[in-house]
Amino acid sequence: MSISNDDVTKLIQDSFPDATINVDGDGYKYETTIVSAAFEGLNTLKRHQAVYAAVDSAITSGELHALTIHAKTPDE
Repeated sequence: MSISNDDVTKLIQDSFPDATINVDGDGYKYETTIVSAAFEGLNTLKRHQAVYAAVDSAITSGELHALTIHAKTPDE
């Protein structure tokens, strides 16, 4: 069982409504770039934790197995 790129995008968009999100995946391994002002003042670990929290339901269900995250602020 896997999750679509659109579904991963929606999960992230629900937590970061102002974000520009790009998700690329093959049904097992996914990569996402998220640009959001919500990341201002957060270090890389805190940014990743916030994104993982957004997709936790898909990870817990086993639909999402691997996610590479590039989380940036609009100025980066």
